[in-house]
Amino acid sequence: MEETQRYSIVFKGLKNGHHEFRFEVDESLFEAFENSEIKDGACEVQVDLNREESQLVLDVSISGHVVVACDRCLEDCRIPVDFEGRLLVKFSDEVREYDGEVLWLLPGEEQVDLAQYIYESIVLSLPYQRVHPEGECNPEMLKRFRIVSDSEFSAIEERAASREHNEGEWAKLAALREQMIAEAPQAADTEEPHDGSESGKGKN
Repeated sequence: MEETQRYSIVFKGLKNGHHEFRFEVDESLFEAFENSEIKDGACEVQVDLNREESQLVLDVSISGHVVVACDRCLEDCRIPVDFEGRLLVKFSDEVREYDGEVLWLLPGEEQVDLAQYIYESIVLSLPYQRVHPEGECNPEMLKRFRIVSDSEFSAIEERAASREHNEGEWAKLAALREQMIAEAPQAADTEEPHDGSESGKGKN
């Protein structure tokens, strides 16, 4: 990914202490990652790098917006981005996997590539439901996909919950009725036989 090189920081030669860096993110970053849901975007990344003897501490803040498909109408939807996080860069002779919080580099490396960290941070900062503000969805698309508004969806959920409750009560009654029917023959078998012999006493 040649495009991601523009998000690298060369730390070789930097003195211990704080150093500031700034990057501009556009659609080229999202295009560099396959199967990205983000179509476009414009974000500013600010990095406060603190170089220590044995590691680098990067405090990263990202602000701006990205463009994704609206979950409701599928039209392009602009979602704000506001992220703050910390990335530790440590050094080891052993190759270790990046876990989202600590990035391991070999002792001889001179720069740190932040493209993946920036991309993942933007994705993770997005809300679970990515939709237009209420009333801003394309009405023609809503009709085509028969997608309801938030209030209509809540009403549907309430009706479904009520129906499930009623069906549950009917199921309990049906089960009780079946149990009573099954126990009825057993109750009849336990009764004493009555052949009318005593009523016939005293008759000539």
